[in-house]
Amino acid sequence: MILTFAVIAPIALILLWPHAPLAGVGVLALSHALILYPTFRPNLQWLGPVFTRFETPRKELWLTVDDGPTEDTRAVLDLFDHHEVKATFFVKGNLAEQHPEHIRAILVRGHSLANHSQTHPAGSFWCSLPGRVAEEIDLCNRAIQAATGEAPRWFRAPVGIKNPAVHPALKRRNMRLIGWTARGFDAVIGDPEQVLARILPNLTPGAIIVLHQGRDHSLRVLERVIVAGKERGYEFVIPKDEQLRVA
Repeated sequence: MILTFAVIAPIALILLWPHAPLAGVGVLALSHALILYPTFRPNLQWLGPVFTRFETPRKELWLTVDDGPTEDTRAVLDLFDHHEVKATFFVKGNLAEQHPEHIRAILVRGHSLANHSQTHPAGSFWCSLPGRVAEEIDLCNRAIQAATGEAPRWFRAPVGIKNPAVHPALKRRNMRLIGWTARGFDAVIGDPEQVLARILPNLTPGAIIVLHQGRDHSLRVLERVIVAGKERGYEFVIPKDEQLRVA
């Protein structure tokens, strides 16, 4: 419906301009706002489904780790083994190409892999044309498949900011867009306690947590969140597709 309105808006502008130019401009501005607003709200469902939690009768959480594989991947995997955590790594395709050994290690340790775009164009993905969106998804899929023999079924847009081209591209590839329930902003906040304070209010059974690797503080943040979750009786698991739910 939103996309239909966006297509009709320029036609309305042309028709209204000779008689009511301000009304025409208003229609066009509204159409742009209706597209930009859901684009910059990662979990908003206006453009299509964004899976932000999973259904479970138990105290379970899904830990997702963005931006790898990086040099700390082995240490992250050791940390997860120590705390008996299973997680999903949303990886960048260009880094997967450089470090296929890390990609394979993630699977060997019992975790799963997902697509976080080929080059993580955080500043431009939101306005990328359909061809660019498809390329970012496809190249990352190929990098993961080349290392593991398996194609990912989940995608997270760079910084979570999708655009109207994302859902059609994912639908053609039978993939799902994964958002989150709890976000700690650890990509920019280095204090584990501040990150935890943002996450804790959103911890409920079936919550999806998004954290990052590759920063100096990543291991400390990951361990602090894991320990806090365990202290509250939660286990960290990887859900099945049929468990995924939108907000």
